[in-house]
Amino acid sequence: MNNNIRFELSFKNISQLENKLNFCKSNNIKNINIPCKGLIKKDLFNSTFKYITKNYNEFNVTYHYSLYHQYSENKEISYQDFLDFVKSSQTNKNYQILLVSGSKKKKNFDSVDVLAYLKKEKNLKLKLGIAYNPYLKKYYNIFSERERFERKISTGLINSIWFQYGTDIKVLQNELTYLKKIAKDQKLNLFGSLFIPSKQFIARFKFRPWKEVYISEKCLFTLEKFFDFTRDLVSFYKNNNITPVIESDFSSSDKLDSVYSFLENER
Repeated sequence: MNNNIRFELSFKNISQLENKLNFCKSNNIKNINIPCKGLIKKDLFNSTFKYITKNYNEFNVTYHYSLYHQYSENKEISYQDFLDFVKSSQTNKNYQILLVSGSKKKKNFDSVDVLAYLKKEKNLKLKLGIAYNPYLKKYYNIFSERERFERKISTGLINSIWFQYGTDIKVLQNELTYLKKIAKDQKLNLFGSLFIPSKQFIARFKFRPWKEVYISEKCLFTLEKFFDFTRDLVSFYKNNNITPVIESDFSSSDKLDSVYSFLENER
């Protein structure tokens, strides 16, 4: 079952990373994602890449590369840093990169700009993942997501789409239909963010909502409603060949069992 799931790791230092990687290893988890946010940026992000490369080549790793968090001095240096990272990651066939602009887009240096730069590179063969937020237009009055997607996909450098989390399946279905229509000639792997509902998650989100992440009031009002929605979302992912990416903490036997039991119940 876990061959059809990905797990995102969160950690504060290399020691915590090592513990979580060993936990994954002992539980036969192969597919992991390394985010680039919070404390995991710059030195820690780069150290993480080197540490995993040296010690844990058995994992299938997706590195989220945030152009905002990895930005250094100016866009020329930042682009070269990203290019160096891409070339380093290509030494291992089990690594892939999810390119994201970040929580705040840098002027003239977001994912659309960088993909355009990469398109001009000679002797560089690569495929990247891109993020897509289906909820921006309806819930945040941001109308640029489709236009940005079309510019990204036109580069021919994309092999995967990673859907932002949200709780409106009708909107997600509409955007998925649109994406497939635009990218009909390209083979794309689809991934979708997934959280296992909990009272702690609801409390945290109510206290500090995440930027441009839509969660309905009904899901935040009762845990039962949140579970009902999540069951529907898991079914939607399954029916549309979208690989779930578990973003909830799973780094104990009890928590991992709860993830698996929830997903098993939806099969």
